[in-house]
Amino acid sequence: MSERRANIIPHIDWFAIGIYLMIALIGWLNIYSADYKTAHPGILDFSQRYGKQFIWIITGFIMAFFIMVSEASFFSVFSYLLYGTTIFALIAVRFIGKDIAGSHSWFKIGQIGIQPAELGIFAINLGLAKYLSNEKKAADVKKIRLVAAGMVLFPMLLIVLQNETGVAITYTAFIFVLYREGLSGNILLGGFMLIALFILALVGNKIVLSIVLTGLALAAFLIFTRRKIKDLSRVGAILGLCLAIVFGTNYAFNHLEPHQKKRIQVFLQQNVNNSKEGYNLHQAEIAIASGGLWGKGFLQGTQAKLNYVPAHATDFIYVTPAEEWGFIGATFIIILYFTLIIRLIFLAERQRSPFSRIYGYGVASIFFIHVAINIGMNLGLMPVIGIPLPFISYGGSSFWAFTLLLFIFLRLDADRMQILR
Repeated sequence: MSERRANIIPHIDWFAIGIYLMIALIGWLNIYSADYKTAHPGILDFSQRYGKQFIWIITGFIMAFFIMVSEASFFSVFSYLLYGTTIFALIAVRFIGKDIAGSHSWFKIGQIGIQPAELGIFAINLGLAKYLSNEKKAADVKKIRLVAAGMVLFPMLLIVLQNETGVAITYTAFIFVLYREGLSGNILLGGFMLIALFILALVGNKIVLSIVLTGLALAAFLIFTRRKIKDLSRVGAILGLCLAIVFGTNYAFNHLEPHQKKRIQVFLQQNVNNSKEGYNLHQAEIAIASGGLWGKGFLQGTQAKLNYVPAHATDFIYVTPAEEWGFIGATFIIILYFTLIIRLIFLAERQRSPFSRIYGYGVASIFFIHVAINIGMNLGLMPVIGIPLPFISYGGSSFWAFTLLLFIFLRLDADRMQILR
């Protein structure tokens, strides 16, 4: 029996909403500080980015309110429609969208830019949750996994074709959802190992690496198998795939876009000082280091304000609190994010409805990927990828997208006794 609550207010997770409000406020103040101009000192000057961000935040709050007063069942009933609409938008933007910063992924409505790749991720999450929650345990597991993978990979391909590889990479967050729903941990581990192998093949000697891989394969066959033909064929297939990656790395790398190759080289400490990407990362690291323990103080940062740090209100926004609030302030932001992510996982696990649980894990995974990559690239621990820091980076599409993601789940959680189908 499903149980629908007439009054959901006592059952809303106000703790998660409180963290959301804190991060949104921190983001607005940091955009103001990063873009501060003496000629435009008012934080509500709507000709400046901090004034525009205020509008995005207020409209985001209004959006959140309407989500919370809607029926929880709406998101389950219309999941496939929202998924299909997002796919249509991703296709349409390829033909009628506008180029912004080399990316053909934006709809322009007057002065407003909408990026369906960012805004539509909540709909991809809804569609995936709907499909996985409707499949019975006795169904063909391989078919379910293939369809689920296709539901994620197809929009990723469309986004890559828009020259938005960074946003496409964030869709890999859904692999954690599939893992929670029964995907073998070996596949997850294998994926990370293939990425590591790709990096080793770029920086190491391919012959030596091939000999090591062959030795490991032989040891695995002798120690961990029954030494039958079937085992030999499996080990051989895995070794063949690894050797193909090793010797195909240069071919794949040379067919990347020039800016993508430079970002990988910078991450691997190659060509650090001979490219714009290397300079950008170096300046970001200088700004973070200059903040010390307690920082220089609000509005006292220099690296961002003097435009030494690129995209200091968007991709590299984390530099501003690190410089002005120091290690303490920068760490506090990380704690806020991971408190929110852990809270979302806790909320997901208490859902009665598989649809709500799967969607909740999608939200937590998407936040984790964005936070880990964005802060990691600011610290030089990840390649520079153009993705926003949730609720802190400047931009309407990203703020709306993360607000939609979060509040749809909070609405589902407020009616968690209802079984959605």
